Amino acid sequence: MSDTRRRVKVYTLNEDRQWDDRGTGHVSSTYVEELKGMSLLVRAESDGSLLLESKINPNTAYQKQQDTLIVWSEAENYDLALSFQEKAGCDEIWEKICQVQGKDPSVEVTQDLIDESEEERFEEMPETSHLIDLPTCELSKLEEIADLVTSVLSSPIRREKLALALENEGYIKKLLQLFQACEDLENNEGLHHLYEIIRGILFLNKATLFEVMFSDECIMDVVGCLEYDPALAQPKRHREFLTKTAKFKEVIPITDSELRQKIHQTYRVQYIQDIILPTPSVFEENFLSTLTSFIFFNKVEIVSMLQQLFLFMQEDEKFLSEVFAQLTDEATDDDKRRELVNFFKEFCAFSQTLQPQNRDAFFKTLAKLGILPALEIVMGMDDLQVRSAATDIFSYLVEFSPSMVREFVMQEAQQSDDDILLINVVIEQMICDTDPELGGAVQLMGLLRTLIDPENMLATTNKTEKSEFLNFFYNHCMHVLTAPLLTNTSEDKCEKDNYQTAQLLALILELLTFCVEHHTYHIKNYIMNKDLLRRVLVLMNSKHTFLALCALRFMRRIIGLKDEFYNRYITKGNLFEPVINALLDNGTRYNLLNSAVIELFEFIRVEDIKSLTAHIVENFYKALESIEYVQTFKGLKTKYEQEKDRQNQKLNSVPSILRSNRFRRDAKALEDDEEMWFNEDDDEEGKAVVIPIEKSKTEDDFPDSYEKFMETKKAKESEDKENLPKRTSSGGFKFTFSHSPSAANGTNSANSKSVVAQTTSASSNGSSSKTTNLAASVTATKGSLVGLVDYPDDEEEDEEEESSPRKRPRLGS
Repeated sequence: MSDTRRRVKVYTLNEDRQWDDRGTGHVSSTYVEELKGMSLLVRAESDGSLLLESKINPNTAYQKQQDTLIVWSEAENYDLALSFQEKAGCDEIWEKICQVQGKDPSVEVTQDLIDESEEERFEEMPETSHLIDLPTCELSKLEEIADLVTSVLSSPIRREKLALALENEGYIKKLLQLFQACEDLENNEGLHHLYEIIRGILFLNKATLFEVMFSDECIMDVVGCLEYDPALAQPKRHREFLTKTAKFKEVIPITDSELRQKIHQTYRVQYIQDIILPTPSVFEENFLSTLTSFIFFNKVEIVSMLQQLFLFMQEDEKFLSEVFAQLTDEATDDDKRRELVNFFKEFCAFSQTLQPQNRDAFFKTLAKLGILPALEIVMGMDDLQVRSAATDIFSYLVEFSPSMVREFVMQEAQQSDDDILLINVVIEQMICDTDPELGGAVQLMGLLRTLIDPENMLATTNKTEKSEFLNFFYNHCMHVLTAPLLTNTSEDKCEKDNYQTAQLLALILELLTFCVEHHTYHIKNYIMNKDLLRRVLVLMNSKHTFLALCALRFMRRIIGLKDEFYNRYITKGNLFEPVINALLDNGTRYNLLNSAVIELFEFIRVEDIKSLTAHIVENFYKALESIEYVQTFKGLKTKYEQEKDRQNQKLNSVPSILRSNRFRRDAKALEDDEEMWFNEDDDEEGKAVVIPIEKSKTEDDFPDSYEKFMETKKAKESEDKENLPKRTSSGGFKFTFSHSPSAANGTNSANSKSVVAQTTSASSNGSSSKTTNLAASVTATKGSLVGLVDYPDDEEEDEEEESSPRKRPRLGS
């Protein structure tokens, strides 16, 4: 429908006395059979759905406000409003309403707003059958007028009659003339009475009176009357503030006089409501609902007019280029730049009152104007207020369209260095936040999370935004995000462990944990390439428990994926050691850290992750077997032994010539598998421009072939037969396992740490039998892997290493 005269917004008043926007459409008045009467219908301009169907009731009080508003109540606490785009459309519908109710269209209210019980009560009193007689407007009658205004506030019908009398007689302008006389005469008593009168008139809650009081001619005198509160020893200086201190600054030229007047009026009325008028009591809380509505609809009108102004400005490319040049030019005065940024921030805040389609048009206009490249420069400036306002604007843009922001940063990556990319500027602002509580960093982290969330990324027939953007992010931005983490853990210890640094690292870990959950190939490649999990687990030693828990949560998310590539990475790097050390250091304290570590191992047991179970039991069971208040570790041991029995049974069923090759795969086969996995991921997520993972040193040190391993084994066979390990008192065997990081990476270490693990004998029928498998620690050598047995004469040395019973022994202590 192209008729803009009938274009309206529909509003309803909520429980908080705030107006909710129900949609934009076109209004008509027609007879509705179901309602059996003339009705107002509003159909949405977007899809034609019915936004409003309201019968014009002959007894309903309709109010016409500000030339473009019609307000009425359909039931108790259910107020409706139609805001027209054009005055002509409002006049047409108002005539229809007045025609149904038999009223003259010149009236502003079609019915008196009277409560039924009030109506019955006052009908019995003859003095209320006519308008209230107002005293003569003169200085000697001010006290009488004040008493009259105060007395009617408790009666709805008397408020209506007084409002009508004030409007008909032009009484407010006469009162304001008396105010000027009282000020000239320094008549304080008269000024105090005028304060009570004007305050009481505001509480009459009548839009028609507000239009008189808040006109350019009257509003400053109204503010003047409200300065003379009898409760104050000295009058306030509100007019001085509004005229001298509060300066209207035109960040962009406003040539529309109506728009300029509306901005002035809205600011001053908002000042009256927020600053001058005292907080209303429970009795008075509904007296100013119309004042709130007056301000709200003014703001809606301002945003609409400003949007039109921006559309006109958009055609003037020279003007726009000058505005944004001022915003980004280093030579621009700090105050001027602050005004520009705050203007756009407030404009964005006002835009939230617009309908979705209008709000979309507004943000698209801002994007075309070049707001994103301007923010990129402004967010990196030293002025804290400018940066804060720019961050707020950026949050509005990200909330509006993450894809629009992503598209911009990918395009600028082709022309700019990594250091000045918008996302990197945002990350640097997060890292450099000077607030001790990191309030700004938390806000920026939330915005980054939105931008890297695959759930709001679009997929088209020609390209996948997820693949393209994640490739960009991991190539150009991830190193900036992880820099504080990698720097702080470079020496396998926390370089800085103060509270603010710990908070920042916790935020970064939260974002990385999100990446583990939602990015598959990219984050996996990054973790393994940078050995990131090892660096994160250094933070388990932090004195701040919340940071240690963040590091543990990161590992828990990785294990929760049950990905064998991650599992191999963890076992080869012996990355359970810092976790178990943290558990042992925690002692017998029952706290969140204890519960989180136990839950991690319980997950591995319940999900039966065999590779991790075997690694934990073979390397750490001796240190963990004393923990008996949960059955987690005994359960892991049971799972491990059951799997051993199954493997032994399978071995027994395979011809002897094939057994040796059953569980040993050469390095080339492992590398082929890994290469195949990466190729598959490329197909799934698009071509990834990410550096391939380097081969682990451990893999390079594996025997070149199965035959070479067999030669080594045969050479040791006779010695093994003569030097079988001694049984311990529990019926198992003792072994020493090297688990230092260097050993895990395939290099010898003079300071290798060890923990004694107990392997108990078990058989499928429950009876005692000999154990055929001899697990041994892996000592890396250039050509092969050789099993070293821990002989009985080493038992005394192992026992001396045990620590006091009050604290569990720490691994590698």
